[in-house]
Amino acid sequence: MATIKKRSWTNRRGEHKEAWQLRYVDAQGTERSKQFTKKGDASAYLTRVSWELAQGTHTPDTTSVTVSKAADLWIGAAKAKGLERSTIKQYEEWVRLHIKPLLGDKKLSQLNMPVVEAFKDSLLETRSAAMAGKALSGLSSILTEAQRRGLIAQNVARGVRIVRSSRDRKKVVIPSREDVKAILKQAEKWGDEPALHPMLLTVALAGLRSSELRGLQKADIDLKASEITITQRADAWGVIGPPKSAAGQRTIPIPAALVSVLRRWILRAPKSDLGLLFPNSDGGVRLHSNLLNREYWPIQIMAGLTRPTGALDEEGQPLHRAKYDFHALRHYAASAWVKQKVDLKRLTTWLGHASVQITLDTYGHLIKDEQGDAAIAAATAAELFA
Repeated sequence: MATIKKRSWTNRRGEHKEAWQLRYVDAQGTERSKQFTKKGDASAYLTRVSWELAQGTHTPDTTSVTVSKAADLWIGAAKAKGLERSTIKQYEEWVRLHIKPLLGDKKLSQLNMPVVEAFKDSLLETRSAAMAGKALSGLSSILTEAQRRGLIAQNVARGVRIVRSSRDRKKVVIPSREDVKAILKQAEKWGDEPALHPMLLTVALAGLRSSELRGLQKADIDLKASEITITQRADAWGVIGPPKSAAGQRTIPIPAALVSVLRRWILRAPKSDLGLLFPNSDGGVRLHSNLLNREYWPIQIMAGLTRPTGALDEEGQPLHRAKYDFHALRHYAASAWVKQKVDLKRLTTWLGHASVQITLDTYGHLIKDEQGDAAIAAATAAELFA
């Protein structure tokens, strides 16, 4: 049975003090107490505790850990599961830059939906909607792990959402055919790296991700069947592993032009103990950062494909950088398939997307059938006026 009683005492300095003490028994039969300055606050807390006890979701403040501690436990669990280093790094950044600064000192027992909503509002005031969404997702995962450990009875962040409008979504940048041809032409001239042209052509015609390209093996190329099979990938640190999802393991048809280029390249490719098709000069895994900084970005600048950075050099002239990121060539491949009216299911499979919805969200605006649309419109009118 819960009680609220007034306490009076004199402190060491002889000052008279008063407070309201709440006593109650938790679900494990342990007597708990909490002190309040106002009786109304004690009564409000008692109402909350009574409801949580009835729902089986109450966690006493005295036994609760902080969000900061729970976040550390979550990252520790992720490492124990053997998640990729890039994933761990991302989790640590969410916690260090967004979750701990705003919510780290709070105890899990002090969290409720209004508190999480306030956390969400603070994120949106100071971060982008995309980053706020990631931090909120991280908090929810932290609470799920805490619930698994018995530190809390429910995940109060599960029902909190950031609804992003379609205008907030980053639009994919698809290079023109002329720009892709300029990149490939410049790559052919890149004498220091003969692999650059076949690498970029593979991305532009097969839509591989950088990690898949750098992890591609000679054995993954079937020149007779004109196919590339993705069986592994290389992370940002050059560690080889399986694709991040089951959908990533797939077989992609390639055109005769690429088959011809790869046939010639396989004969001259550097030896690699890992069996890589595009290894670095030592036969190991090529790093994504090196591919960008030493090759992909410089050839764009040499080809005149640049965009202003918004900064000025020492002489006051605008500084420029490469026009396209590496993923743009993958977008080009996807757009070319859409133009050839590849059905949505095959498009999703070839791109290695986990769902058709991802493909639609990314490339749905490209899927058009102008002749078909006109025919449907005409048939509709004919039906009306028949």
